[in-house]
Amino acid sequence: MSPSTSDTSKPTFDKPLSLPLSQEEVDRINAYLRDRTPEQILAWAVEHVPGLFQTTAFGLTGLVAIDMLSKITPNPPPLIFIDTLYHFPETYELVEEVKQKYGRDVHVYKPEGCASAEEFEKRHGEKFWEADETTYDYLVKVEPARRAYEELGVKAVITGRRASQGADRANLQPLEVDSTGLVKLNPLFAWTFPFVQWYVDENKVPRNKLLDQGYRSIGDWHSTAKSGDGDQGERAGRWAGKEEKTECGLHVDYFKMKAAAEQKVCSCSPSVTTSANPFPKLKAKSEQKGESAPVATTTPAVEASA
Repeated sequence: MSPSTSDTSKPTFDKPLSLPLSQEEVDRINAYLRDRTPEQILAWAVEHVPGLFQTTAFGLTGLVAIDMLSKITPNPPPLIFIDTLYHFPETYELVEEVKQKYGRDVHVYKPEGCASAEEFEKRHGEKFWEADETTYDYLVKVEPARRAYEELGVKAVITGRRASQGADRANLQPLEVDSTGLVKLNPLFAWTFPFVQWYVDENKVPRNKLLDQGYRSIGDWHSTAKSGDGDQGERAGRWAGKEEKTECGLHVDYFKMKAAAEQKVCSCSPSVTTSANPFPKLKAKSEQKGESAPVATTTPAVEASA
């Protein structure tokens, strides 16, 4: 990375930042953060960004951010874990290991009205991801994350996304704002996987045991496979046979996804609306406070760090 800007030319920012951010302010922040190290980006965010949380699926990049934050501040941003009910046992073990090592509490959010996979399948049917993958993604990932944001007062999230992961992440910036007004901080945006691996090894950061068994990227057990010979990309093994799919649903247009899921679920499963409503009301950024200030052009989506 380029060396940091000297203190004499260091720009100043509100403490805390005044939200929502205009596109001009987002550009100014990114111009400052772009040449900073991940630790410097995180330290800046802790000092400047209000309502800051870290959403994580306990992938390597998210774990690196957790470890860095433990050395930056005694009061790191709270952790949010979206429990889809279909994680590997090894992932749940890792969550407990992280809690113990770093002395952290974790806010766990599950699909609305479901405490187990059995309850989810009773409501939506077995292997719902095969019947309607988009709606499945909304119900187990997008809605729980949005519910967490509403209940916890989340204004900004630390993510584990990196540009080297390719696809829609190739042009990633340090900070983004989506159309719902959610600020997304990507502190390791410029790191490649070798840097991440080096940090994990050097700092003895906990990691998922499945990474030692041939898995390269880990999500739900039904959509994750061991990476084979010749597999390309850091996320090889995810959504095998679905070349068009590069994201789990957390980066798809929130409002379009919500509308489509609401129509399908409410027409096919009337019982959903009687005991739980997985479709929270949420205004687009342009509708909030009657404002129309331009914001960064990222999709209005929720984020879970890798």
